[in-house]
Parts: sequence; C-alpha cells; structure tokens
Amino acid sequence: MSTHPPHDKLPIRMLHDRVLVRSDVSEGERRSSGGIVIPATAAVGRRLEWAEVVAVGQNVRTVETGDRVLYDPEDRAEVEVRGVSYLLMRERDLHAVAAERLQGSEDSTGLYL
Repeated sequence: MSTHPPHDKLPIRMLHDRVLVRSDVSEGERRSSGGIVIPATAAVGRRLEWAEVVAVGQNVRTVETGDRVLYDPEDRAEVEVRGVSYLLMRERDLHAVAAERLQGSEDSTGLYL
C-alpha cells in the first residue's frame, strides 16, 4: 500500500511554467545493474534522474501530470507537502519526457532513453 497522497488531491496549484515532480530515486545507496552496491557517499559524475510529474502550471506545454521526466538533480528546489517531499522546477529545466501518449507521435525522433 502506497503512503503517498493521491496526486489529484494535492492542496497546491502550480503557476506559470512550473512543474512539481516526485523523484524516483531514493536517497542513500544504489545498486548497479550488475548488483554492486554503490554507497550514497560515492562520488559519481553528473547523473540525471527520473521523476513523476504530479502538477503543472498553466503555461507548461510539453508535459502532463503522470508523465515521467528526466532532470538534473543539481537544478532543483525541494518542497514538502503533507509530509511528502517533491521537487519544483521550470519546464525548461527538464531534459526529456517519457509517456504512453508520445508513442506514435509524428514529431517523435524514434529514440528511446
């Protein structure tokens, strides 16, 4: 059972080009695809992360609630709503979007991330 509140019940309305996301990455150690544990203190190069969009402002044009987006974790502002941590960013700070609705889109590059 999920401990996160339903996204459509968030007591917040985003303004302008702002996007509110919940990160897919938990703080702490990670595992490589080969099963090697990577401690949270390990120095790694600039690594982008995925997050789920939970709210968008009225001027956001390329992402919708429920999309997964790729972002740079160094370009983020954190906010807590009802005990859950979210990230706030501008639409232009997102690097990519992954969504079912994009399949078969005529402006798609055909590349997969």
